[in-house]
Amino acid sequence: MRVRLIEGADLAAHTEGIRQVYADVFAAPPWNEDPSAGALYVERLADDAARPGFTAALALDGDTVGGFATAWTTPVVFPSGRSYGHVAQALGPDRVTAWLCGALEVDELAVSPGARGTGLGAALLSAVTGAAPDGRCWLLTSVHAGAALRFYRRAGWHQVQAPVPGRAGLTVLLGPAHPAAPGLADRA
Repeated sequence: MRVRLIEGADLAAHTEGIRQVYADVFAAPPWNEDPSAGALYVERLADDAARPGFTAALALDGDTVGGFATAWTTPVVFPSGRSYGHVAQALGPDRVTAWLCGALEVDELAVSPGARGTGLGAALLSAVTGAAPDGRCWLLTSVHAGAALRFYRRAGWHQVQAPVPGRAGLTVLLGPAHPAAPGLADRA
């Protein structure tokens, strides 16, 4: 499989593969989403592709999608929808502004179960975060996603020690080159 960046308009040619990988990955614990959530994700992806700073990477073997990653620039006015309000509550306005606003936000990263352990996840993550402004990138994941947390730690990401309130058990991670990452545990 090879990993390549792809323009938002070109994602449409791969929506079935993206839908299938999404369904396979997020139907499993700890996410436990209904497999039909893959169709909802590709619908949302069309809107996400219009976000400022949107970038996507696909792992492809011919036309077969083995994984994908998406990211975009977090708006300067921090959003309040989805889980953003909970993140703002956990970090406070000063850290949200300094750490997240204007940074690259990794929205989704998924590797099909059969392609795990091949380096595709790291390659996809690197592809979408390579152009992060000043190395500032971040993401949310579940504290219950042990394999994902181990993966991000191996990739050099730093978990913010400020629990995000809400039922999902989310946590914020900062990318390895994020200026706030070194010594983060001492300041949180």
